[in-house]
Amino acid sequence: MLQLNINNETSRLRAVVLGTAKSNGPIPSVDDAYDPKSLEHIKAGTYPTEEDMINEMDAVAQVFEKYNVKVFRPKVITDCNQIFARDIAFVIEDKFIKANILPDREQEIEAIRHVIDQINPDNIIKLPEDCHVEGGDVMPWNDYIFVGTYSGSDYSQYITARTNMDAVIALQELFPHKTVKAFELRKSNTDAKENALHLDCCFQPIGKNKAILHKNGFLIEKEYQWLVDFFGKDNIFEITKDEMYHMYSNVFSISENVIISERNFTRLNNWLRENGFKVEEVPYAEISKQEGLLRCTTMPLIRD
Repeated sequence: MLQLNINNETSRLRAVVLGTAKSNGPIPSVDDAYDPKSLEHIKAGTYPTEEDMINEMDAVAQVFEKYNVKVFRPKVITDCNQIFARDIAFVIEDKFIKANILPDREQEIEAIRHVIDQINPDNIIKLPEDCHVEGGDVMPWNDYIFVGTYSGSDYSQYITARTNMDAVIALQELFPHKTVKAFELRKSNTDAKENALHLDCCFQPIGKNKAILHKNGFLIEKEYQWLVDFFGKDNIFEITKDEMYHMYSNVFSISENVIISERNFTRLNNWLRENGFKVEEVPYAEISKQEGLLRCTTMPLIRD
């Protein structure tokens, strides 16, 4: 049995699900794009190739191997995008919470059945139908659970609005001893630079007390300010709109001092090293064309 244990984003990683780019399917049509960044690359003819994305994910798998992390991969479904393991479920404490995601992604969860079967069934939770949530919006941080959401009355008009307030309330009920803190995110179906698809597209805690943050990703300035006050201005790496677009905040922590980052994130990677982190650089620029990066493609199961 897997003894699930996730209380934050940065404790030493022991087991993880890493998505797969194998049999990723044809390039989606313009009408089938789930986010503005994919749409941009579909239109420009620069949508990533399967081969490039497989190579990028293999580079991450090798880093995990180097740190003795147990890696699970989804069973490959023909012609199905299974890259973003974070969307389909997430772990908080010892609970495995299935996300209520876009309906045509149901089969992705079946592809990790070999993982789910190793979890105590009492700890597998399916939220009520009206709770929309994706793992990219949910961040356990010790006594807190940070959740990205969108509560505008036009929620249903945004393919990019993935987590609603019903889910925030459900998480608070599941974890009454934690403080669930919701943040309203800026959404756009058409402009990737004005769209925070998930909370991890504009914010991520790193180390013990630091964070990467992008102000414009937050709709309400005082919610952004709460994070600045919580972590302390000197502990924050503030990213530009362009850096958010390239997914600078979507790195992934193997431990409090080791971070996997995209090799082109020069400004960030230098800052991380100056602040005592070991940075494992990988190529991930092709995968980022689908508005997701390292955190999006991983689902941590066990941290110390």
